[in-house]
Amino acid sequence: MVATAPSRQQVLDWLAEVPDPEIPVLSITDLGIVRDVDCDAGVVVSLSPTYSGCPATEVIESSVIAALEDQGVAEVSIKRVLSPPWTTDWISDAGREKLREYGIAPPEKGASKRALLQGKAVVPCPRCDSDNTEQVSEFGSTACKAAYRCTDCLEPFEYFKCL
Repeated sequence: MVATAPSRQQVLDWLAEVPDPEIPVLSITDLGIVRDVDCDAGVVVSLSPTYSGCPATEVIESSVIAALEDQGVAEVSIKRVLSPPWTTDWISDAGREKLREYGIAPPEKGASKRALLQGKAVVPCPRCDSDNTEQVSEFGSTACKAAYRCTDCLEPFEYFKCL
């Protein structure tokens, strides 16, 4: 058991070690789904799912509770925050770089707003940085990613869609 209540920063540090179950190179803090931490009466972690019906939401919530209990926090609860909805703009810069290094093209900040006015953006290849890419499928291994192929290096890759 933790002798004294943990600080907000201490809890955030612990949450930075909780991986996203669908993209394990990202932590839930990299992904930007941790909205708030309140340590006044127990620990309340506010989380936003990446989209309504995301199958990983309950797994993430259970992982958060387990991670904090492992640190000796006795009272942990989760508050699911739906408004405002999560956006890919909340992915940290470090998280975007981790995606790129993992072979997933990260979403460009603000791209979802530009797409409304200008259509689809060019998605650079995360391996060779070429702009000569083409979409193979609107959906990749998860609903939040699309399948692409680079026409220069010929490597397939996924793109984390802007939401």
